[in-house]
Amino acid sequence: QIQLVESGGGLVQAGGSLSLSCSVSGQSVRRYSVAWFRQAPGKDREFVAASKGNGGAQYYGDSVKGRFTISRDNNKNTVYLQMNSLKPEDTAVYYCAADASMITSTIRQGYQYDYWGQGTQVTVSS
Repeated sequence: QIQLVESGGGLVQAGGSLSLSCSVSGQSVRRYSVAWFRQAPGKDREFVAASKGNGGAQYYGDSVKGRFTISRDNNKNTVYLQMNSLKPEDTAVYYCAADASMITSTIRQGYQYDYWGQGTQVTVSS
């Protein structure tokens, strides 16, 4: 059983940057795939980015590719989401999620993830 806690959200102007952190406790994050999802009011949950466990690849949603970067520090048991060139449409609650299955084909699907954080609000003003 692991626990995830997001931090780093806030209010930023369009074009600005924010860095989110997902702190993992309970087990080493090294073997877990960790993803970021977001959900805006009235919209479906959207895949943002994922970092596959055990040194695997990174994956990005089309709407953030080239602007967001996911990374991890396994020694700190933390996964990061660096968000640059933010747009008002990036406004949402951002969640991190973890999965131990190492499945790649559905890594963009929320149902693959067993563990979720409580979310952190990101608001981008125009």
